[in-house]
Amino acid sequence: MIKDTIVNGFHNAPHRSLYHALGLTDEELSRPLIGVVCSYNEIVPGHKDLDKICDAVKLGVAMAGGTPIMFPAITVCDGIAMGHVGMKYSLVTRDLIADSTEAMVMAHGFDGLVMIPNCDKNVPGLLMAAARLNIPTVFVSGGPMLAGRVGGKKRSLSSMFEAVGAYKAGKINEEQLTEFERKVCPTCGSCSGMYTANSMNCLTEVLGMGLRGNGTIPAVYSARIELAKHAGMQVMELVKKQIKPRDIMTKAAIKNAIIADMALGCSTNSMLHLPAIANECDVPFSLEEVNEISERTPNLCHLAPAGPTYMEDLNEAGGVYAVLKELENLNLLDTSVLTCTGKTMKENLEGVKNLDEEVIRTPETAFSKTGGIAVLRGNLAPDGCVVKRSAVAQEMLVHEGPAKVYESEEEAIAAIYAGKIVKGDVVVIRNEGPAGGPGMREMLSPTSAIAGMGLDKDVALITDGRFSGATRGAAIGHVSPEAVSGGTIAYVKDGDIISINIPAYKIELKVSDEELAKRKKEMPIKRKEVSGYLKRYAAQVSSADKGAIINK
Repeated sequence: MIKDTIVNGFHNAPHRSLYHALGLTDEELSRPLIGVVCSYNEIVPGHKDLDKICDAVKLGVAMAGGTPIMFPAITVCDGIAMGHVGMKYSLVTRDLIADSTEAMVMAHGFDGLVMIPNCDKNVPGLLMAAARLNIPTVFVSGGPMLAGRVGGKKRSLSSMFEAVGAYKAGKINEEQLTEFERKVCPTCGSCSGMYTANSMNCLTEVLGMGLRGNGTIPAVYSARIELAKHAGMQVMELVKKQIKPRDIMTKAAIKNAIIADMALGCSTNSMLHLPAIANECDVPFSLEEVNEISERTPNLCHLAPAGPTYMEDLNEAGGVYAVLKELENLNLLDTSVLTCTGKTMKENLEGVKNLDEEVIRTPETAFSKTGGIAVLRGNLAPDGCVVKRSAVAQEMLVHEGPAKVYESEEEAIAAIYAGKIVKGDVVVIRNEGPAGGPGMREMLSPTSAIAGMGLDKDVALITDGRFSGATRGAAIGHVSPEAVSGGTIAYVKDGDIISINIPAYKIELKVSDEELAKRKKEMPIKRKEVSGYLKRYAAQVSSADKGAIINK
């Protein structure tokens, strides 16, 4: 065992003295040491109850003969960080989480790990750390919050952001806005739709790193505590059998995750996180493959914001495994892959049934014959850009219109609220990329404002930043190369015609090569003055098409 190198022998007596200072007994030191990486804090709703999950995990580890030892990981609440400078610090935490977890594990010699994430960058950050460290690891998230209810309908955080736009447009009054504020987020947990946190927790099941229910059992259900105990017990099995993350997160497993992503209608942020996880696993990842997979994978789920169903509904319908069963029936998955259960995906799916064919459509009744995400290319995005196709209105799948260009999210929001955006426009928000932002802010505020004002079927948004999983509409992000790197988006002018064809995977700026060459000589690249961690991040981060990874 790894911990033996720092526990056993006379020369390790100083180390043992420090373990005894923690109150650990000789009996506990004789057992495998299991690091419990708990992301508990009191500022993120998805993490407020993780102390209970941690206690359950520790009990499970102890019941199975291990010694659990907790240490923390950070996380940012994207909802609270949205729409201001705080969002610059969201994506960048993914690498802080991976790096700090690596440091803690390597310094203290754990034999296995249980990761307890829940929200946005916290999940992929810990998956990256798991791949990098490559010691037996199981994930158990905190689970999604229940949907809110306003006016007899289920609601979620995206409803709240859209309500702000509706209020600004005079469609609802202040009393109605306050009702949304009080009711859309009724419990702790990750936000109740298929946003980034829930997307990544579901894909953790598909990758084989989480037990069944990890992505869908609501945070407030007692079944979540049971799941945590089982995760604690299961890591001991993995330690015994020496099954490690890179044995599980293979090329085939990552491809399975892309396929499931298409069927579930996950957040576009998965197209940042899956490449970053693959990079840590030394598995090649190409955005070209995404469209190939999308062409043959039906979109089976329309969870909020794409439709009227929520994570609690997906859970009742059989969860992620029920979606995987539908995909297995189409022979789309490699079910021979190993999982953290110690069994293959095929074994895990035996006897699984789809319990609600309205929540999880069958291939015959799929929302579309193609997947939930599309990668578009053209002269505006030579290296690609990403759109959540399943959340785009039919009318906007093909669109052409004049550009309205803004140098930041704040500028765009001000223009939207001032009524400067009209039907047919293509809003371009640049200098918000990984390096140019820096930090690649999510643009939920402008997309929600447009949706709340009733323009989501008439207006497109394009950015080198990114969009929240709570976004709906023709919101196209991750434009690569980004503006600060000299990408075409840096040279778009007001009134330029932009053509979008999502079914054909194309995006074009209707400007001649000669005119673009002229603009590149005349229009200087704009760079933002930043300091501290953001300055270091901007100097090291890759482009979005590479997963916004830290270049090594």
